[in-house]
Amino acid sequence: MNVKLLSALAGVALLAACSSDDQNAAATTGTGGAAGTGVGAIRPGSQEDLVANVGDRVFFDTDSSVVRGDGRSTIERQAQWLGRYPQVTVVMEGHADERGTREYNLALGQRRANAARDLLVAGGVSGQRVQTISYGKDRPASPGSDESAWAQNRRAVTVIR
Repeated sequence: MNVKLLSALAGVALLAACSSDDQNAAATTGTGGAAGTGVGAIRPGSQEDLVANVGDRVFFDTDSSVVRGDGRSTIERQAQWLGRYPQVTVVMEGHADERGTREYNLALGQRRANAARDLLVAGGVSGQRVQTISYGKDRPASPGSDESAWAQNRRAVTVIR
């Protein structure tokens, strides 16, 4: 039994000794290796970059497809970000809360996606780079049947293809 235990410990020690410099750098500094490819690094032009540095969603009032002021500033930042990454194409997803019929919410989600897309195009992004889709109430971001959940579900989300 002692031989099995010693063998297991030796195996763990060997694995620990084989870790790379990039992994060690990431563990000690939190920044990864010199190339910036360590764990947690955000690749420029990625969905993670968009979410972390710009914001990927705008919210709407009840039964409205008019982009609010806070949403306009987010879409302006998205247009600038897309200008830096001309190879990136996106899908603008329109969503609604659970209230209303499926058909109504699909149409409302499409109007929201179109409104957000139109602002991106007005901000200088080629319309060829932005598709739209509506999910209506089928993909809630927040489960629940109260105003807090509904507010999170009335949205348009920019997703990199």
